[in-house]
Amino acid sequence: MPHLDPEQLSLLALYDDWGDPGGREHLAACPECAADYAALRRTVEAVKTAPDTSRLTVPGPQVWAGIHRELGLADSLREDPLAAGSAGEGPAGPAATAAPGDQPPSNVIPIRPRTKAAWWQRPGTWMAAAAAAVLVVFGAVWTLNRPPQPQQLAAAQLTPLAQHSAEGSAKVVTTADGSRSLEISLDKDEARGYQEVWLIAPDLSRLVSLGVMNSTSGTFQVPPGLDLSQYPVVDVSDEPLDGNPAHSSVSIARGTLTS
Repeated sequence: MPHLDPEQLSLLALYDDWGDPGGREHLAACPECAADYAALRRTVEAVKTAPDTSRLTVPGPQVWAGIHRELGLADSLREDPLAAGSAGEGPAGPAATAAPGDQPPSNVIPIRPRTKAAWWQRPGTWMAAAAAAVLVVFGAVWTLNRPPQPQQLAAAQLTPLAQHSAEGSAKVVTTADGSRSLEISLDKDEARGYQEVWLIAPDLSRLVSLGVMNSTSGTFQVPPGLDLSQYPVVDVSDEPLDGNPAHSSVSIARGTLTS
């Protein structure tokens, strides 16, 4: 069963009403995706919850001044965003409308100056923060759960031999279970019969056939226990359709593996 992709999981975690019935059915049947979804939902709920600021004090203006100076911010951002009344008071504010000792008329309701909303009170801020947090958490979950990637053990450049011009590359990779494979790529197929891939000893006295390559590229399993230091030469030969399993002595391209 294919798993949900990162975009589906993120949207389902961010929006309770996201229209994806197939995705929700998959979550109900797939423990692995359900675990990833639960981790993302915990992050969303944590970001949506407004922090308790009852015990916090507003820092003095010198704190923002230092931040502004160290970050080299623009002059338009010089005003302390946490300063009381920074967004609502001015010449028309309370300080400019009444002289000392004046009393407002009894039928007038005093209007408190509007101040900037804290970042967690601004519309849409928690959603942006939640989306960012979901991406971070999903990246961490995917990194921990993804299968180990193949590791390259050795590589070779394949150069053409006499009367041929095909060239390419070869590399040996290993997977998590310890198996090895030889990946070959040539820029053309010059075989008159068929191409066969070999690992050969440096003195060309011993060789092991890995199989037939029917196109310009192929992947071949390296026999378990085969010592590549004893068989480092990668050879692509042109084999006639004569039923003879031995090397034809006609090589198209060849190279030596190095780690």
